[in-house]
Amino acid sequence: MSDLPRKAVTRTAKLAALPLGFAGRATWGLGKRIVGESAEIVGRELQQRTAEQLFKVLGELKGGAMKFGQALSVFESALPEEIAGPYRAALTKLQEAAPPMPTRTVHGVLQERLGPDWRDLFEEFEDKPAAAASIGQVHRAVWHDGREVAVKVQYPGAGEALLSDLGQLSRFARLLGPLIPGMDIKPLIAELRDRVSEELDYGLEAQAQSAHAEEFADDPDVVVPAVVHQCEQVLVTEWIDGIPLSEVIADGTQEQRDRAGQLLARFLFSGPARTGLLHADPHPGNFRLLPGGPDGPDDWRLGVLDFGTVDRLPGGLPNPIGISLRMTLDGEAETVYELLCAEGFVKDTVELDPDAVLDYLLPIIEPARVEAFTFTRSWMRSQAARIADPRSPAYQLGKRLNLPPAYLLIHRVTLSTIGVLCQLGATVRLRDELQEWLPGFDPDLPEDDTDEEESAAGA
Repeated sequence: MSDLPRKAVTRTAKLAALPLGFAGRATWGLGKRIVGESAEIVGRELQQRTAEQLFKVLGELKGGAMKFGQALSVFESALPEEIAGPYRAALTKLQEAAPPMPTRTVHGVLQERLGPDWRDLFEEFEDKPAAAASIGQVHRAVWHDGREVAVKVQYPGAGEALLSDLGQLSRFARLLGPLIPGMDIKPLIAELRDRVSEELDYGLEAQAQSAHAEEFADDPDVVVPAVVHQCEQVLVTEWIDGIPLSEVIADGTQEQRDRAGQLLARFLFSGPARTGLLHADPHPGNFRLLPGGPDGPDDWRLGVLDFGTVDRLPGGLPNPIGISLRMTLDGEAETVYELLCAEGFVKDTVELDPDAVLDYLLPIIEPARVEAFTFTRSWMRSQAARIADPRSPAYQLGKRLNLPPAYLLIHRVTLSTIGVLCQLGATVRLRDELQEWLPGFDPDLPEDDTDEEESAAGA
């Protein structure tokens, strides 16, 4: 019955072998230096081989390893192209699939949770999973009332596997840091650990999904499948067909990319305002493009899946985010600095130059300065390099800023969404969404035609 616990030793061995692999490649790198290869070439090859092994191992596992891999995969846009290229396919695979749970295990969970006559609840049930994720897998079925449904079945022992994997990964988080420039891996792993109990609770997930499904029921742009049935370890929701966002990233038309990007930004900012909840797992596997938007069958809507991780924001996104963003765009350095201090982004023991803080923030919020902005991997890489280079003023200033706990998940979700927009290469009217949905943001910003032209030229 409990297949995951039986594989715990194998899983631990695979994860524990990663640091040894890193050490081996470091030795290999030293040898290359001795024979005269440049440090830059050696470092690049080391990073590439390390990444290839990391994502190969993560791709073979469920639990926390896959959850970490999915969280990491949305930041692929920040990697140098020569490093990202060789394993981009592996990252995409992490977003969509994992090895399936044996059929007998699935049937065992359904019998235990739905009763011995569980098959009577379904007109049809497909034993082959339609999708797999970090703590469960999804089966396509037909409910007894004729509705097509998705049946999410939780892996037995998923909680133990999640905690075990994330515990292993946290022990060598420092070695993983260089994979994503400018990103601190340890807080990401810690936050994933903190969310384990919440994600394992399908009751909480059903509540969050129902709240979104009800709010977006008549929305022309966003589709959230309704919850049909929920019990421990099993969640049944309406089925939606569509193109996975990972396929749009790989092969989509520019029209699909732009539409997906616009709707993704709209959902990110409108969700908290409309439901008091922030969907906090924005990797491409959780989104679909569905035909039939407001402009007819050739238009597209965004289907949103998996509400296992949410941030509860009863008042919507915090007002200081919109206020500080507007004041940054207006160049009000002193006011921005005072607000950041009041919210805890600058600790009482730290004193910074307000103008330097403004210079640090302006490039990051460049997409809000223009009417439409084209998100690209090169832009993401430039931002990552700017704040990750120890020689840069931005790196030195960034080290002295603080991220208050209340903003941790909002920060990660925003960065992750930007990462996906860059993977899409989408042109998005981000400022429109901020004006519509972000509390405290001034709806009457002046145009910045120069920046808009620069954005278009760099696309």
